Amino acid sequence: MEDIRAQQIEALEVFKDYNSRLVKSMNSIIPELEGDRKDDTDKFLDEIVKGINWEIGILNGTMDFINEKEERIKKEEINTSILKLSKALEGKKDSEIAASLKETLPVFENFGKVADEVLKDAK
Repeated sequence: MEDIRAQQIEALEVFKDYNSRLVKSMNSIIPELEGDRKDDTDKFLDEIVKGINWEIGILNGTMDFINEKEERIKKEEINTSILKLSKALEGKKDSEIAASLKETLPVFENFGKVADEVLKDAK
């Protein structure tokens, strides 16, 4: 049990650092998708999607730890948000992807805050 806890804490520490960069990247790409497209917008978007998937993986592995004392993250909210983003990405319309990212952004900002709270509680 202690081994798993230590791994979850370590994962959340890495997650927290990565999350701030991911949120910044999400904020940066929205204007590009709203019409200020750059040569590397598609590549940048691919990297952001990979980052989102990575964070979801970390959250899945730490959800019981995160929600141990209280429900800080609701899996249904994550699923709804990611499903909308997935549909927008499938449609390949920049404006829909931008709108979906705007909706998803607060969810990821919250992830960072929750990771911070959980790590403070764990110490």
